[in-house]
Amino acid sequence: MALPWTLHGDGKTVEAQAVVGPGERLSWPLTIGIGSQHVVAMFGATFLVPLLTGFPPSTTLLFSGIGTLLFLLITGNKLPSYLGSSFAFIAPITAATASAGMGSALFGIMAVGVLLALVGVIVQLTGTGWIDRLMPPIVSGAIVALIGFNLAPVAKANFDKAPLTALITLVAVILCTVLFRGILGRLSIFLGVLVGYVAAIFFGEVDFSRVADAAWIGLPPFTAPANPFENPAAVFGVLPAFLPVVLVLIAENVGHIKGVAQMTDAKVNRLTGRALLADGLATMLAGVGGGSGTTTYGENIGVMAATRIYSTAAYWVAGIVAILLGLSPKVGAIIFTIPDGVLGGVTTALYGLIGVIGVKIWFDNKVDFSKPVNQFTAATALIIGIADFTLNAGTLSFNGIALGTVAAIVIYHLMTWLGRVRKTA
Repeated sequence: MALPWTLHGDGKTVEAQAVVGPGERLSWPLTIGIGSQHVVAMFGATFLVPLLTGFPPSTTLLFSGIGTLLFLLITGNKLPSYLGSSFAFIAPITAATASAGMGSALFGIMAVGVLLALVGVIVQLTGTGWIDRLMPPIVSGAIVALIGFNLAPVAKANFDKAPLTALITLVAVILCTVLFRGILGRLSIFLGVLVGYVAAIFFGEVDFSRVADAAWIGLPPFTAPANPFENPAAVFGVLPAFLPVVLVLIAENVGHIKGVAQMTDAKVNRLTGRALLADGLATMLAGVGGGSGTTTYGENIGVMAATRIYSTAAYWVAGIVAILLGLSPKVGAIIFTIPDGVLGGVTTALYGLIGVIGVKIWFDNKVDFSKPVNQFTAATALIIGIADFTLNAGTLSFNGIALGTVAAIVIYHLMTWLGRVRKTA
């Protein structure tokens, strides 16, 4: 069977201003090299999610790779993307695991995947206009921002466990960002973790006891989601914390596709429905087996922007490598040796960056904050998210992310409607 990519030029060189399109590839040695860069780009963020949530890293890597290959198949090899672990899941997973166990968190992940897949089908049939109307930039920016800022206490808790190691890690992340150019600068989180890890070894904070016992090759641990009919109060009670994640994944996927379309071909925007469907199915699959929910990765857009190579062949390489890493328990054991101090340092920057991405959405879309509707939408949602307001309704518990998301949507649309009726807007 013929492979779907055509060779770009001689396959060995790329002219200065030339772009290697999604349907093209370079020679296989070069393609494997580019694919390996994508693995490095996604790895730093993807392995942090299981570390922060207590999920098995090898299982997460396995489903990340499988999800990426599934994504490429569903989008017909026309949309270069890597599906890594989404940080939007960290807060709800942490809360669900603490209150009702890992099985309930996996049920929440699976539910998000089902909803996202359904949204993908609807978008494929109707287009994305209704998403833009439901979540204009002021709303989507507020939702993304409050998720990042809601996690601030988690970063502080880890930072306090080993302040010196955490500070070294944080400083390393910051310095790597400004000292290095190109792809190295985009990997500052990953490099900062490496520097902090070396410091932690020097301070005697790393425990290697589990690494020696782990096999080089083997299946990762699989965990099934909780049965909602056995303990409905506990399982369904965690869902309100997960549902806002669907909105974030929609925003991330749409933004990713627009970014790729801008750099390659506007026709890529037609794949939005397929992309949402694919990410939904990948997230659902991860929830079924014990992995974390997925999303398209901006880190890998950075690799494409730096290399001007958008070949989906490289992403097949990246997905296959991720699967192979997931089939090595020793890799997972090594990842689990990263101590709290390193996590505290990197998440101090990382969670803040998630919040700032929400703010960037406002700036990029020139949101007018002189308008009261925008002021109240952002202000109320952020305070609810940062303070982690909680509402208990029977067996259901709505945390700050869920309440802040609802507040952003309701306040914006209610004030906009009333303003039009009263002609005050």
